[in-house]
Amino acid sequence: MAVARLRSAAAARLQPALAGRRRLGTAAAAEAPEAVVGAGSARWEPMGAREYYDYRRAIYGDITHKAILVDAAGTLLAPTEPMAQVYRTVGEKYGVKYSEDEILMRYRQAYAQPWGRSRLRYVDDGRPFWQHIVSSSTGCSDLEYFEELYHYYTTEKAWQLIDPDAKYVFEALRRAGVRTAVVSNFDTRLRPLLQALNCDHWFDAVAVSAEVAAEKPNPTIFLKACELLDVKPEEAVHIGDDRRNDLWGARDAGCDAWLWGSDVHSLKEVAERIGVSVGMGNNM
Repeated sequence: MAVARLRSAAAARLQPALAGRRRLGTAAAAEAPEAVVGAGSARWEPMGAREYYDYRRAIYGDITHKAILVDAAGTLLAPTEPMAQVYRTVGEKYGVKYSEDEILMRYRQAYAQPWGRSRLRYVDDGRPFWQHIVSSSTGCSDLEYFEELYHYYTTEKAWQLIDPDAKYVFEALRRAGVRTAVVSNFDTRLRPLLQALNCDHWFDAVAVSAEVAAEKPNPTIFLKACELLDVKPEEAVHIGDDRRNDLWGARDAGCDAWLWGSDVHSLKEVAERIGVSVGMGNNM
């Protein structure tokens, strides 16, 4: 399988460079017990930004980014209203009594727990998982309530683009020959949602965890995106807002990675960092 070959090749390139170095900040490092690192040795520490780029340069040389991978929720898209507010407002007619603060607390607790039904949270349309989340968050198991919420989050009413200049940036990237993909832990509603928001044509590929059967920080989903774009992992940079899932997961796959809101603050900045100039509106 092409993904397996890419992953094997990436691992082979990384291993020699690890000798004598502190551990690169990755998801694998975060989960590895100290015994795995070696008897009597301290846990490898995550690298700082400067060390990380020196590390990549030592492995790959000066790599030109040929592809941009971008996370969906939290980087490309954001809810138009706070989740707890929507759960509470819709739930009033179904007898939901919890406050928004209570709903948010219960949501976070439920979402953080391991999902026991399968190794993946988002399988196909994700309904069983989201039914569990909704009922745990609100104390309401009414199927009509769940279906109303589930449908709402499938529409453009529920989501908005975070960066108002996204259209111009992705158009500029495509003109410059930079390949683009969404890489997201999401169920199968993501593709129709991107279509509803009229931004699906910005991307050459979409790697959805429910379709790939691997969720970030598993490097498989990043490698699948690279395979779909026909680029090597080291030629791609992933942009996401979650340090573990996006930053460390992408690095485990051999991709470069920038943390949204820390390393980069806009998509225009992303484009300019890889050498693509972006015009805006009538200036294009």
